[in-house]
Amino acid sequence: MSDIAPPTAGLNQQLLRLSGVLQLQAQAQLAGAAELGFLIVNETASVVPYTHAALWQAHRRNLVLSGAGAPDQDGPYAVWVRRLCSHLAARPDAARMRMLSAADLPAPIAADWAEHLPDHALWCPLSFPDGRLAGVLLLARQDPFAEGDATLLQALTGSYAQSLAWHTLQRRARLPHSLTHRRRLVLVLLLLALVGIGAVPIRSSILAPAEIVPAEPTPVRAPFAGVVDSILVAPNATVQAGAPLLALDTTQLASRVDVAKKALEFAQVEYAQVAREAVADARARGRMALLRSKMEQQEAELGYQQSLLSRARVTAPTDGVAVFNDASEWIGRPVELGERIMVLAPPSSRIVELQVPVAEVATFEPGAPVQFFGNLSPDQPVAARLTFASYGSAVGADGVMAYVFRAQLDDAAPPQRLGLKGTGKVYGEPRPLALWLLRRPLATLRQWLAL
Repeated sequence: MSDIAPPTAGLNQQLLRLSGVLQLQAQAQLAGAAELGFLIVNETASVVPYTHAALWQAHRRNLVLSGAGAPDQDGPYAVWVRRLCSHLAARPDAARMRMLSAADLPAPIAADWAEHLPDHALWCPLSFPDGRLAGVLLLARQDPFAEGDATLLQALTGSYAQSLAWHTLQRRARLPHSLTHRRRLVLVLLLLALVGIGAVPIRSSILAPAEIVPAEPTPVRAPFAGVVDSILVAPNATVQAGAPLLALDTTQLASRVDVAKKALEFAQVEYAQVAREAVADARARGRMALLRSKMEQQEAELGYQQSLLSRARVTAPTDGVAVFNDASEWIGRPVELGERIMVLAPPSSRIVELQVPVAEVATFEPGAPVQFFGNLSPDQPVAARLTFASYGSAVGADGVMAYVFRAQLDDAAPPQRLGLKGTGKVYGEPRPLALWLLRRPLATLRQWLAL
């Protein structure tokens, strides 16, 4: 029988490394979730030497770094490694083990390679059984990694990935049962508190643009169809009863008066001539009644034209403030009979008009409290009572569909200047807080469901 040759030094080294692989696989299976990461980045050096190791997992922010129990996760090194791993994990070949160098990376990441890692690195993916990437073990050293190193790491990374998958499944299985009795009690109490807060009654309210408008306005209308010649008062000027407000163009009226006078004179002369002939002519006496009617008609026409001429100058029917926009808009403008040109209103008013958008409207009973916050003194609201709410909506001056609400100022409230703008707040009946907060989502849901 021939003697068996003793193993060489190289073979002994390979046997020791294989034995180390088996020991690490057994330790990885027995390690807890907190110990597994430390084992991967530190104990793997007993099989494949390296100077830097980092364990990166896509679903976790914290890195596990070799030689550091609690590394600074916001330090430059940890931030750069996360950038590197995130970039490489997004590539199509992320699940393949391969050598890395600065030349394999984009310029923004490669620029910091020399500051954080040695020249050579090895990308070791840890994949779940279904092929998803569970994490990456990044190893680095000054010398290039050999093919034998990659073979041993292939076996190790498979065991590491299985251990990671096992702890992930255990964590997911424990998640539904992780709530203790005390936590369940706290959640129930919080839920009851939310329900109780949602049931607290509060006064419903809405905010809308508001303006002080005339309480009993007196409209000033065109006395006949014509053209406005001049406006004799300034906007918002205070006038007395009988004061001239405006004048219509009288050119055509004066011509009609002259024509009517000539027609009346002609009728009078004709009537006088027939009256002289009627003394001796019976036929002339029969024409006198017809000519008298014609003369009376001309007198009536002249009186009508003269009355129109006298009304071309419109005066104020009562004391008040002349409310209109701009005199230049009316001068030379044709108007129809009865068309409103301006409004005479008391200098102060006790009526607040609100333009409530359709999206904000709610049900309010007459007499509901209203607060008016004027733009001049918003810190001094004025109390009022709701007296009117329009049935239908209309397009407001800002182009938004709105309902018109009117409120009467309280007797104790001071009169407000006409035209003062501000914000009105209308208060309604108490409602549960949850219902009031959900009124818009419920209205939108009702529109979607066509209810």
